[in-house]
Amino acid sequence: MKRREAREKALQALFQIELNEMSLDQAIKNIMEDEQDDYMEKLVEGVMANKAEIDAIIEPNLDNWRMDRLSKVDLSLLRLSVYEINYLDDVPNRVSLNESIEIAKIYSDEKSSKFINGVLANIAPEDK
Repeated sequence: MKRREAREKALQALFQIELNEMSLDQAIKNIMEDEQDDYMEKLVEGVMANKAEIDAIIEPNLDNWRMDRLSKVDLSLLRLSVYEINYLDDVPNRVSLNESIEIAKIYSDEKSSKFINGVLANIAPEDK
């Protein structure tokens, strides 16, 4: 599985966890069915293990928004991206940013992709 697909599946799992208060293992199982992808699982597990820290990074960068007002898709995507940016050294920040914007265009709308771009641009240093 390519990383883009792993990110999309991780987003879907995080969305299920957020929306349905589903367990991490159950969400991964629902999304992956009989497949397995280490990167996807690493993303979901990493976001959930560091959720409080990730949220503390996101919240001050929301510019007149509150976490509880964000759509579950946008919140899940922001968490996923912040995890990649802050916890994974093998993913350049610009790659994570671009991937997030493109995924937002698929799973959310144009306004959301611009919003996510703005939030992540404040969080991610240019080079990593």
